[in-house]
Amino acid sequence: MTAQHVSARTGGTQVAAGCDPATRVTKSLLAYGVIAGPIYVLTSVIQGLTREGFDFSRHAWSLLENGDLGWIQSADLVVTGLMTIAFAAGLARFLRPGRGGAWAPRLVAMYGAGTAAAGVFRADPAMGFPVGTPEAPGEVTWHGTLHFVVGGIGFACLIAACFVVAARFSAERRGGWAAFSRITGLVFFAGFAGIASGGGNVTLNLAFTASVVFVCAWISAVAVHLYRRAARG
Repeated sequence: MTAQHVSARTGGTQVAAGCDPATRVTKSLLAYGVIAGPIYVLTSVIQGLTREGFDFSRHAWSLLENGDLGWIQSADLVVTGLMTIAFAAGLARFLRPGRGGAWAPRLVAMYGAGTAAAGVFRADPAMGFPVGTPEAPGEVTWHGTLHFVVGGIGFACLIAACFVVAARFSAERRGGWAAFSRITGLVFFAGFAGIASGGGNVTLNLAFTASVVFVCAWISAVAVHLYRRAARG
């Protein structure tokens, strides 16, 4: 496949590289990575601004799964997770063969699966949210425990994926993208480690929220970059 056209012809008409069926499928799957993060962030922020008692400085976005409107955040997590899995399938098609072509898609898919599962296993109410919940951390339920476990596994896989993708970009001599990926992995690791060790701390909670936005932006940026490369052939 060249940058302009593939040699295949249908009914005597030359087929553009970006229009052949295999490329269309790859582009469609990669496109889910472009929109997954923005949908998750926008939905979470709108809820945080409109739901009574939610405080961005104290509450993790997962707490939005609770209350009468909690189903919105649960659906947000499930949909985002499924979109991320679709993006991982696009990564597998685009990156193979080559360095990271097997593990980058697997790790991103695991993150997507963990995100979707976190939408199924609801986080426990805590720190005064929803309104009426005691300020203390609160009761730990089986679904709250599973929410933390699947989310933690997914986050760990995403951190690893950042470095695997960075290695691929380095092998392709795309130094800027490699550095962006490594920085993202470090930022997200620091944010996750902080919230895991000090839930309820304002600084750590805001830092974790910022790291989530940052890693979502990285996924979207990488997806756009690969989408454009796929379109060029």
